[in-house]
Amino acid sequence: MSELPTITPSEVDLLPGPEWMMLDVRTDAEWAEGRIEGSIHIPLDQLMSRIDEVSDKVICICAVGGRSAQATAYLLSTGRDAINLDGGIRAWMADDRPVSRG
Repeated sequence: MSELPTITPSEVDLLPGPEWMMLDVRTDAEWAEGRIEGSIHIPLDQLMSRIDEVSDKVICICAVGGRSAQATAYLLSTGRDAINLDGGIRAWMADDRPVSRG
């Protein structure tokens, strides 16, 4: 199996164009605790049934990268450009990047 494409928090800003969707696949409770501004929330267990809400270019996010890796693999299999956020939202926050709460 080939390795999944990944991106670090600091590399997100380098992606060309605004068409990249940030997809958060964490649980509702995790989402409420804090999220990346502008990200779309579709819990991993709902991804297959809500696939029509996902754009063609996607950065997948979870807490540390495990669930988002599953989402990335699935989205790649549907023909989308998908990238896993390495280290998840914890790496995002460790890089002092903004998080929305509430």
